[in-house]
Amino acid sequence: MTMHTRIDLHVHSRNSGDNDADPEETVERAIELGLDGIVFTEHYSYGASEPVERLREKYEREIMLFRGVEFSAAEGHCLVFGADTDKLAIKYDAFAAVVRAVAEAGGVVIPSHPYRGANSLGELITRVPGICGIEGCNGANMHAMNSMAIETAGRLNLPYTGGSDAHLPREVGSCYTEFEGPVTYDNFIACLRAGRFRGVDRRKISRLAFP
Repeated sequence: MTMHTRIDLHVHSRNSGDNDADPEETVERAIELGLDGIVFTEHYSYGASEPVERLREKYEREIMLFRGVEFSAAEGHCLVFGADTDKLAIKYDAFAAVVRAVAEAGGVVIPSHPYRGANSLGELITRVPGICGIEGCNGANMHAMNSMAIETAGRLNLPYTGGSDAHLPREVGSCYTEFEGPVTYDNFIACLRAGRFRGVDRRKISRLAFP
């Protein structure tokens, strides 16, 4: 039987500056749900998630805690993993330039909630090469927005991820990414590049469409 690893790839806390969520409460909720990992993708700054390092040590036997960033390109938001965007001279750069710079730094880019409207990349994701997937299941999106992202991923022959976009502890895990096989801190970026994953939406409306 193939082992699956469940990771919520899109989580915010008060370190994003737009909510009051205690990151430790979010971690404890993720453990209750049986998730294998979560990624704190605070807004704009990789350094904003640095407090997670303390929690990683505390909860190392129960859950993996990764760091990423929800970065703001000139045209909209994208998730960046495996690169410290604070050290790259790309603040508010065009999305194509962000993808290139992150790749050169050893990281990967996944457009977040591409069809939400505000702060979203829209059809630009079909014209910029180099992304390793698309966020197809976003827990803060309406069902139709996620459906459009999943359809686009299919047209581009790209996998799609899942992330709760949680801004409160109770929201974590509403969507997550299910990886084929084990994921570790060491192979996380390689697993994203390999594309052997799928987004899962636990909300009832989406379960009807995506069992």
